[in-house]
Amino acid sequence: MDDTPQPPENPQEQPLDAGLLKFLKVLVTVLTVTMIAGVVAIVSLFVIRYNQTPPDFPQVLTLPPGTSAQAYTQTRRWYAIVTQDDRILIYSRATQKLVREIRLEHE
Repeated sequence: MDDTPQPPENPQEQPLDAGLLKFLKVLVTVLTVTMIAGVVAIVSLFVIRYNQTPPDFPQVLTLPPGTSAQAYTQTRRWYAIVTQDDRILIYSRATQKLVREIRLEHE
């Protein structure tokens, strides 16, 4: 006298729950819309970022005698040059004058 329901002989004959199918359909739709919105957001951020005009590169960079540039970076107010002898030279963009010199120490 076993009252537990027996699984069908053929697994393809299992009844489908309409509520579960509706839930899965809504879930897939929501996830698809979320992914599309994410892709649109990322593409729009790229478009906005790359349409901005970068700060102008200075026409002439005056370095102290005997130094050569290894790297360069800039902001709207200043630009910095890393030299071969491990110094960072920070120049004002408005005056083109050396504002600060930072010597890097090696460990």
